[in-house]
Amino acid sequence: QVQLVESGGGLVQAGGSLRLPCVASGTIFSINTMGWYRQVSEKQRELVATITSGGRINYADSVKGRFTISRDNAKNTVYLQMNSLKPEDTAVYYCNAIASSTKWTTFNEYWGQGTQVTVSS
Repeated sequence: QVQLVESGGGLVQAGGSLRLPCVASGTIFSINTMGWYRQVSEKQRELVATITSGGRINYADSVKGRFTISRDNAKNTVYLQMNSLKPEDTAVYYCNAIASSTKWTTFNEYWGQGTQVTVSS
């Protein structure tokens, strides 16, 4: 089992910054991809950014140039640095990982419980 715990959410003014860490724990053999998704209550969950174990990064167009995703493989942790925040960034941010628990098990997808980010005008 792999557990993901994200944190760092809160209330900030437009133009401000937040840093969201997500720590993977439990039985982990390998984490292929870690990423961040966000969801507004009335909308579908959308991709924010992902990063593979090899460092390949994918950003949503809406956050390019403002958000930075990084990971510390030794700590099984992914970070989302959010700068120049806009009110439209307001959402619940969810950590995601595709990981295997042992050498012999397949990769599975895991989700954190989410952390609220609210950006005021």
